[in-house]
Amino acid sequence: MQIRTLSSDEVKLAVVWAAAEGWNPGLFDAESFYAADPQGFIGAFIDDELVGTISAVRYGDDFSFLGFYIVAPQFRGRGIGTALWAAAMERVSGSAVGLDGVLEMQSAYELSGFKLAHRNVRYGGVPHRAGSRSAGQAGELRELSTGDLEAIATLDRECFGAERNAFLSDWIQQPHARTAGVFQGENCLGFSVLRECGVGFKFGPVFAESREIAQFLVEELLKKISPGSQIFLDVCVDHAAGVELAEGLGLEPVFETVRMYANGQPAIDQPKVFGVTSFELG
Repeated sequence: MQIRTLSSDEVKLAVVWAAAEGWNPGLFDAESFYAADPQGFIGAFIDDELVGTISAVRYGDDFSFLGFYIVAPQFRGRGIGTALWAAAMERVSGSAVGLDGVLEMQSAYELSGFKLAHRNVRYGGVPHRAGSRSAGQAGELRELSTGDLEAIATLDRECFGAERNAFLSDWIQQPHARTAGVFQGENCLGFSVLRECGVGFKFGPVFAESREIAQFLVEELLKKISPGSQIFLDVCVDHAAGVELAEGLGLEPVFETVRMYANGQPAIDQPKVFGVTSFELG
């Protein structure tokens, strides 16, 4: 068995595997994920065949995130997952590490030093369509562009806990992505991205200074997809306003993860996180 870094094309295959596992990634997520850290995707190979994956994406020196922990079904039970985990943990050594894991793996992650921070729930369904609202005095609404990167990156750091500008720049420019931000002068008061997935559309992130701004962003982006489309929004269960936003749209829980950290936890302004960016990269 060989363990090595994945190429960009191999990362696309990892995203296909994630879709097969029911994680429903975006159609163009692979390119954005790879941009976050080209050395951060690891594969296990047997006779040149990819048999397992894991991502160990570093956001600078202080924070990393694990994801894409998948072994092909026919190769499970051979120690491949253990080897991938060891390679990933070596790569993120010295930093705080986060992950979103399935509930049945929580005890296994705890054995590796991870501690539960909170649970995230994926809400899904065909949303109720609210009437048109105004941002009022909150600020100016506009689609996101690379010229907004500095402003949205400031809010993103508060809500994610680390700088990830390369990822963010690619994320807001995904093909066919719907984007919106509310700005007051040079400050971003909230922004969101809605992207097409294998099934429906997924919000991520929804970061905002208030519930009202988050609601406004979501409603504006819903106008940009066909009525009757299925949508998904990933919310921390402890964030009452975020849960109310999802339930107010008529969405129901469809999937759940545990957000866990090891070696410390980044400072995150959780009340501003109305929607997680992705379960794969945080």
